[in-house]
Amino acid sequence: MNKIEKIRECDDMEVLKMAFPTHIVSAGGIVEDGNGNILLVKAHDDGWVYPGGITEVGENLIDGVIREIKEESGIDATVSHLINVVSSTVMHKWYDGATDVPTKVMFDFVCKVEGGEITTSDETSDCRWVPRDKVLDFITLPTIRVRYEAYLNYTGSVNYIEYITPTMSEFNVKIQRHI
Repeated sequence: MNKIEKIRECDDMEVLKMAFPTHIVSAGGIVEDGNGNILLVKAHDDGWVYPGGITEVGENLIDGVIREIKEESGIDATVSHLINVVSSTVMHKWYDGATDVPTKVMFDFVCKVEGGEITTSDETSDCRWVPRDKVLDFITLPTIRVRYEAYLNYTGSVNYIEYITPTMSEFNVKIQRHI
């Protein structure tokens, strides 16, 4: 007997409700200006990062990253190509120390600036163009550093990275390979 048949035999209607896993899906954009610079934003919680964030319900990844770039920096961008698929496979506590953060799947794209005017937002306190080889001087968050380093070492194959953050101060890469 398969699982569906067993469910149909059950009198308890609550069993019919399937519990789906909860994952955060997000997209990041490493925005190039065509002159060797990368767009960085200073996020209130994470310091200097490249723009990105959680996709909204019903939103696709490309629209999500373009929206996040615009919201966080004022810059209009287009997506060039996918460089990273990243999984955070351990739940951890948010900055408040109480809220559980579910596992995450993140997609990083190389993007090209199309226009707009650089400006801060409710989510950012600063925005700037930084020379590509100086970006790591700004980024201190380990999760963003490893993803940016994968961009610097990009050879045409998508990077797959799995990491765990058992606590906010711990960061361990479990898998890093090209796919």
